[in-house]
Amino acid sequence: MNLNGLIVGIATFLIIGVFHPIVIKAEYYLGTRSWPLFALAGVAACTGSALIAGIVPSILLGVLGFSCFWSIIELFQQRKRVERGWFPKNPRR
Repeated sequence: MNLNGLIVGIATFLIIGVFHPIVIKAEYYLGTRSWPLFALAGVAACTGSALIAGIVPSILLGVLGFSCFWSIIELFQQRKRVERGWFPKNPRR
């Protein structure tokens, strides 16, 4: 029995699910200026994905890396959602 597909599927689901609140909190506390952190993390994860020999860890690092890249887009979309009043604005920023 090969469980690699299930492991990758579940982990991908969890990674994407975790990034949703991370983007919301990053926009709330740091604003869109936090995008370089997501870019740096994405490059690091994708580099690690290319360097690791194991198939499942390599795939998961690739998913993590591209989730970081997608979070940059979501960060700027989150700013628009805050401007529309769909999410609270940080009063200290």
